[in-house]
Amino acid sequence: MIPSRSTSGAVTLALLLAALSSPLAAQTEQPLWEAGLGATALAFPDYRGSDQQSSYLLPMPYFIYRGKIFQADRDGVRGILFDNRIAELNLSVSASLPVDSDGNDARSGMPNLDPTVEIGPALELHLWRSADRRRLLDLRLPVRKAITIDGGFRDAGLVFTPNLNLDIEDPLGASGWNLGLLVGAVYGNQRQHAYFYDVDPAFATADRPAYQSDGGYGGAKAIAALSKRFDRFWVGCFARYDWLGDAVFADSPLVRQDHAWAAGIGIAWILGQSTKTVQVLD
Repeated sequence: MIPSRSTSGAVTLALLLAALSSPLAAQTEQPLWEAGLGATALAFPDYRGSDQQSSYLLPMPYFIYRGKIFQADRDGVRGILFDNRIAELNLSVSASLPVDSDGNDARSGMPNLDPTVEIGPALELHLWRSADRRRLLDLRLPVRKAITIDGGFRDAGLVFTPNLNLDIEDPLGASGWNLGLLVGAVYGNQRQHAYFYDVDPAFATADRPAYQSDGGYGGAKAIAALSKRFDRFWVGCFARYDWLGDAVFADSPLVRQDHAWAAGIGIAWILGQSTKTVQVLD
């Protein structure tokens, strides 16, 4: 699962459809659900465009559910609305962390940024599958509605994050490991960009003039994630790069740099699993 910190949050563009006639891999029996608990260490910019980073050491739930309609696995949490060998229509979910403006120089004196949750449909086009299905290339087209979830629910706009996602099992012969590579663009409407980058005249200063955002292109992102499920525990890590050089809000006084790195590592112990099994593609 590729993590995303909305702004995000998780790969984009277009290729010719190919190799859709590849045979399906053999199906195997796996538990309907698995659950565990662990910890994760994360380092993120306060928001995309911030020149200050925040680090987090957080508890990390581990949960896999392999239902026919609802699933939660390394590809994220989703509801499967439609699925065939060419395309899927899923329910996409993402989130952002809060920002304490008193701890951020660019936003000092401004209201804090509340955490947000994003939810909406995601069309996934299966561009290519290797014959053994250990290499999967998808074009993902998620559109999500963002709302704040602290101090009341407020509309935080719309986010569109088209991306190309390549999943590789056993990269370079490393048995059991999964490598995810994602590259994509980020688009938001005016309300989404205003939430992060507008400066109301009441909070303008000599170094921070009033600013009103436009909707449109919000930069690009690239993510690499590596994970492995061992017998009784799971480990994973990721690195993310954001580029905001041509974003429509790039001239906001809250954008202090046009690029940023984020990274994280986590480990979780598997505490239990269902006795009921389901068939899944190996």
